[in-house]
This record gives sequence, C-alpha cells and structure tokens, in this order.
Amino acid sequence: MQENLEDNQEIEKLQEEVKPANKKVIIFNFILIAVIFIGLFIYMINVDGIDNIIKLLNQVDYKWVFAGLICLLIHWICEALNLHIPLKKMYQDQKFTNSFKVSMIGQLFNNITPFSSGGQPMQAYELTKTGKRVSNSLSAMAIKFIITQTALVVSTLIVVLFEFSFFANLMQDYLWIAILGFSLNIFAIIIVILAGVKKKLITFFTTPIIKLLGKIHIFKNPEKTIEKLDKSIDNFKEQFLYMKSEKKMVLKMFIIAVIQSFAYYSITYMVYRAFGNSGVSFFQIIPTQAFLLLIMTFIPTPGSGLGAEGGFYLLFQSIFKYGTINMSILFWRLYTFYLPIIVGALFLIPTKKSQKIK
Repeated sequence: MQENLEDNQEIEKLQEEVKPANKKVIIFNFILIAVIFIGLFIYMINVDGIDNIIKLLNQVDYKWVFAGLICLLIHWICEALNLHIPLKKMYQDQKFTNSFKVSMIGQLFNNITPFSSGGQPMQAYELTKTGKRVSNSLSAMAIKFIITQTALVVSTLIVVLFEFSFFANLMQDYLWIAILGFSLNIFAIIIVILAGVKKKLITFFTTPIIKLLGKIHIFKNPEKTIEKLDKSIDNFKEQFLYMKSEKKMVLKMFIIAVIQSFAYYSITYMVYRAFGNSGVSFFQIIPTQAFLLLIMTFIPTPGSGLGAEGGFYLLFQSIFKYGTINMSILFWRLYTFYLPIIVGALFLIPTKKSQKIK
C-alpha cells in the first residue's frame, strides 16, 4: 500500500514536470527548430546557389548516405540496449521493443529541450505506462548514464592519443578548449564515482558552497537544494553498489556504449565520403567529432541549434572539399538531429495494445 502511494506521488511529480513541456515550451522549441532549419537552407541558397546545390546532390555517393543511416540505426539500437539491460534485470518481462520505444521518445525530447533536459523525465513517465516504478526507471537511466559517459570519454581519449598530431594540427587555436572540455568530462566522472563511494567527501565540499550561493540569492532555498543533492548522492551510491554486484552487466553495457560512440562518430565520416572527400582517415575524424559533441553539450538551445552547425563548419571546413561544407552540415544534422525528432515523434502515436508489467 505504501509503495503504491509513493508510486502515485512520483508519477504526479513527473506529470507536473512533463505537462508544461508538452505545451508552451515544446511548441516554442519546435518553432525555433523550424526557424533554424529554414535559416540554414536560406543561407545555403545564398552562398552556394540553387544550381550548385542541385549539381552537388546529383554527385552525392548515396552508398555512403545509406552507410550513414546504418550507423544511425546502430547508435539507436545500442542506446536502447543500454536502457533495456538494467530494466530487464528488474523486470523479467520487459520487452526490447518497449525499451526501444522509450529510448526513441527520450531522444526526441532530448533534442527539443535545452541541455537535453527533457529526455529522462519523459522516459520515466513513459515507463510508468507499462507498470515500472519511477524509482526503478530512474535507477536504470542513472546506471546507463554513468557507463555511457565513462565509455564515451575513455574511447575518445584513446583515439585522440593515437591521432594527437592530426587532431592538434586541425584544432590549432581550439586545442586548449578541447583539453579543457575533456578534462571537465573526466572530472565529472570522478565526481560521480566519488558520490557513489565517498558521500561525506562530496557533501563536505558541496554543502558550504550551496549555503554560500543561498546567501547571495543564487539558490532560493539552499536547505532544500542540499536535501535534493543528498538524495541524489544516496541514489548514485545505490547504483554503484548494484553495479559492483553486476560486473558482467556493466562490462556488457560498457562494450555496447563504446560501439554506440563509434557509430555516432562514424556518421560524420560517412557524410565526409558521401561528398567525394578523401585523404582523412576514419580515426582522424572521430576525435574532432567527439570535441564537437562536447561543445554542443554547453549550448542551451534545443538540439544545440546554431552552435552545432557553426561548430561543424569551423572544425571541418578545412578538410571538406570546397563548396561541400554547407550541404554536409545539412546532411549531418538530418542524421543527428532531425531524424531522431521525426522517428521519436512517431513512437508517441498511441497504439491499441500496451505491455503492462506488474
């Protein structure tokens, strides 16, 4: 009885978080996305001209376009698998089709909300429709997040080390930003790990900082913030204890996350080859794409709009053939932004039958 009451309270909280996003904010974000897309298209017409765009499209090697779609599908499947694996441990009747649906809905809302903030609440809310407890859903997503971020940083750093001279030469003036960005990611992972094993150490530093920010009115209610942080740390601690007891599961998820990262980065290489480019290897493009992804996480617009396109132009214009960079940006964004939105939106269409798990 108590569990049912807690579940209902958690679901009500999620509904409060999700409902506003389904109305005014999401409508505004969709309009902003459409404006960015139209603006990009107008810019391309002004710079490249209609005749050149048509000529370029006729020259595209569509086998590489298809290869890019395969990479995108692998990325989606890996994303869903790393959500499905911990859920399957908790709910034996969990179906991969449901995990894939929930994953795609998460991608939709990650892309249409600032800082990808809308994905997890919508995923947790969607999972409640199939009988999952909110706390269990959030636990599965926390495990997925920790492992995915660790795999992302580790795999990227390995590639950077092997191709550092090319990466450093391409980045030039941006190299210090890349080093800072990767360092911040490593630092964030260390903090998460410490939160899972050394709670007192984390609270020793965070509590006085939060109180200070409360005194200068950055936090309206510092005590409530400390309480929320305390609960979050306890949750992370639970996930680390669980992961420690499920080493095979963690290893499996880590391998899948590495494959997912390379599949995502491969899309840029497929676009590179689709427009007749050559001379730069697959493993040379990967660290640059990883850095671009890092930049995008700090851009507040939905899907990192404008910043993603601008970053791609600055980082890759020197290695793409003259006159192909703008169309390459459009193709890359279709893969990594617009297609996830379109496909994710399709999974929001109600179906007659729904899986119900107790």
